Amino acid sequence: QVQLVESGGGLVQPGGSLRLSCAASTIFFSAYVMGWYRQAPGKQRDLVATITNGGNTNYADSVKGRFTISRDNAKKTVYLQMNNLKPEDAAVYYCNAVRGGVFSWGEGTLVTVSS
Repeated sequence: QVQLVESGGGLVQPGGSLRLSCAASTIFFSAYVMGWYRQAPGKQRDLVATITNGGNTNYADSVKGRFTISRDNAKKTVYLQMNNLKPEDAAVYYCNAVRGGVFSWGEGTLVTVSS
C-alpha cells in the first residue's frame, strides 16, 4: 500500500558502522509506525526496531545500545544507525510500515559484516 525503498547496505568490518535509510512514497508518512526487520539465511524475519510518530522506540535485545532508529517526517524517511556491527548482524534488512494493522515491506538491503 505504501512504497518503501531501502538503501545504505553494504560490506562492513566487525566493529564498523552503517546507516540504513528507507524512503516512503506516501504523503501520510506520519500516520505509520515504522520499523526495521532483518532476515539472515535460514532464519525467520525478526524485529530489529520500531518507532512511532511520537518517537517511541522499541529494540530487539540483540541490538540495544548499538542500533538507533529515527524518522524524519518531512523527508518521509526512516533511518537505522548501526554501530559496533557484529558478524551476527549480517542479514537482509527490511523496512516496514504499519497502518491500521496492515504491513508494508520494502525489498530489503543486504548488510554483510565480515573481516
